[in-house]
Amino acid sequence: MVSIWRRKAVVVVLISAVLLGGAVMSIRQVGLQNSLIQKYVGQTETIEFQITTDPTKTAPKLFGTALAPPSFSFLATAVTVGRNGEKFSLRVPIRVIASTSKVLSLLPGQKIRATGEIKRAKEARVAAMFLARGQIKVLSPASRWAKSLGAVRTRLRDLSPPDNAGSLIPGMVLGDTSLQSAEFKNAMRRSGLTHLVAVSGANFAIISLFVLWCMQWIFRSKRIRLIFTTLALLAFIALVRPSPSVLRAAAMASVVLFAKGFGRRSDPLPALGFAIAVVVIGDPWQGREPGFALSVLATAGLLLLAPKIALRLSIFIPKSIAGALSPPMAAVIMCAPVLIALSGYLGLMTVVANLLVAPVVAPITVVGLIAALVSGVSPGVSSFLLALIHLPAAWIAGVANWSARFPVLQLSTGLFGFLMGLTLLALVVLTIALSKRWRRIFVVSVLVAALIFAWITRWPGSEWDIANCDVGQGDSMVINLGNHRGIVIDAGPDAQLVDRCLSSLGVKTIPVLVLTHFHADHVAGLAGLIRNRRVGQVWVSNHAVPILESRKVRGLLKDVPVIEVLRGTTSQIMGKRGMIRLKVLWPDLSLTDPDYFSEDGKAINNSSVALEIRSKDFTLFAGGDVEPESQRALLPLNPIDIYKVSHHGSAYQDLDFMSQLSPEISLISVGIGNTYGHPSAQTVAALVRLGSQVYRTDTEGAIAIVARRHIFSVRTSGGVWWKKVRLS
Repeated sequence: MVSIWRRKAVVVVLISAVLLGGAVMSIRQVGLQNSLIQKYVGQTETIEFQITTDPTKTAPKLFGTALAPPSFSFLATAVTVGRNGEKFSLRVPIRVIASTSKVLSLLPGQKIRATGEIKRAKEARVAAMFLARGQIKVLSPASRWAKSLGAVRTRLRDLSPPDNAGSLIPGMVLGDTSLQSAEFKNAMRRSGLTHLVAVSGANFAIISLFVLWCMQWIFRSKRIRLIFTTLALLAFIALVRPSPSVLRAAAMASVVLFAKGFGRRSDPLPALGFAIAVVVIGDPWQGREPGFALSVLATAGLLLLAPKIALRLSIFIPKSIAGALSPPMAAVIMCAPVLIALSGYLGLMTVVANLLVAPVVAPITVVGLIAALVSGVSPGVSSFLLALIHLPAAWIAGVANWSARFPVLQLSTGLFGFLMGLTLLALVVLTIALSKRWRRIFVVSVLVAALIFAWITRWPGSEWDIANCDVGQGDSMVINLGNHRGIVIDAGPDAQLVDRCLSSLGVKTIPVLVLTHFHADHVAGLAGLIRNRRVGQVWVSNHAVPILESRKVRGLLKDVPVIEVLRGTTSQIMGKRGMIRLKVLWPDLSLTDPDYFSEDGKAINNSSVALEIRSKDFTLFAGGDVEPESQRALLPLNPIDIYKVSHHGSAYQDLDFMSQLSPEISLISVGIGNTYGHPSAQTVAALVRLGSQVYRTDTEGAIAIVARRHIFSVRTSGGVWWKKVRLS
């Protein structure tokens, strides 16, 4: 009866927190929308602000047709705005984007003055986004406390070994991932181990429980132990920075600490409900973030599901090992619905990877923190401790790289993915609830069904002839030649995405690589394309600018023949079911005119290599980013089956050009939420009027086509299974 009342109290606390949090959020949102800084949106002004989070380097992005220079982002509190004698005081949160790496040396608490453009922010928790231009003037030095904490973080980063294992340690201890390469971050993400290098409730729980365990040798009173553990928790918060996500994680960890501290005499659910209420009331925007849901679910898994899993596992393995394996299993299972809804895929090796690394997570976290704390007093001791945990960190890095090579089960994002995750969670709960006899039958049946489902729905399937990779705002297409060979047209903007796509397609040898033109969204991913693959020859346009991208490409391909192709160039390559014929339709000799060789994006687009590819099963046209001027120069054209739509489906299309191609299938390679308006609604409508089936990578993911004598089946990684398209 008492348990029922406690659970009712949890519900009451949660409902009250949601209502109060919603009210607080509404009040704060109105305050931000009506703050003084809104009057300066769109203007260039001088702002004085105080840094609240550590500056971090943002991921490289496309800016026009080239990769934008690196930028640095952090949150701050604006205290004054205005220039030329008109300065107004205020106190509102802003997002600052700076272009100079000098901001990386700045610490939270410092006051800064900078001039830049004020823009409307997409983040709900800030009043505006500030793009700092030019010099940033430091108005106040960092406090001694901030310098001390910053020095601990810096020393740990500097003393960590310079490899993947070493880069893991600052991340697992303090959430500092600055040493990790883009490739390794991608491997951690695909293997489902990214949570290890984010300051989460697990980090706080490990540190808190370790301190609580140490306190038993000093204090007999459990209450005093909890007080000192709480103080240690507060110090750890200061060390890793009290950002909203860190405070959220600390609140969740306090629930675990409470449950462990009072043992069976307590029910952790009311504590969990109270922690949720505190977070939502203190920072209402947390309720809108996926990380908040993941923290709550992971904590609930540790409290409710982990003990049951440990009990079941202890039947087959020692209790100590079962106790170590059950927390990550519970967290992954409980978080599965939200993770699948966000990512759109389920890593089949995620649970296995988490189980393999679970025993070494706590030792790395605890010993790594001790190494960080003693680094200022005794760097030698710190280096020795880091060397001790380097081996288990190398184990995690190895597991991440190994499990990342396995395919993932592609699902749809949003509601469908969430429902799939809930189904998975329900199956696990049902498995635990069933009797021993029925549990084995049920588990075997579910595993067999899951394997069959994964095999049937995998992308690109057992047979494919043409694949359009999902590389974001860019292009990369592959023609299957069989025996792990493929003709590749363009390398996309992201080395990781093109490498992942070619790996899933099983392509190891590329007899011909066509780089249609030297814009970053078509060639910047080349390093990932040539990784562990042999390239026979490269076809490029006779228009070599932009010079920088051209030099990068030729530098990466120094041992591969690079051929400038012109209209009329032909080649034949034996495919898996007969000869594949390539014919270059563009560019022609007119592009040797000096006036054509400029940095103008339009001129470079119009110099793209345009190909007609023919086999007994399909005909295909791919023309890079050719625009109407070059499209008209290509006329007349023969009808084709498949059209890789030029320039990502932009509005710059010649209607006669599309009409003469008259494609049955049109493929548009485009990034989600791009700022260029690609694809154009009028271009898509024109293709539909021609009777073409249009597929887009931004809405449907990667696209695979099977061609059998001009009868086609299409599958996308975003949820469309095989769909027949007959030649009309």
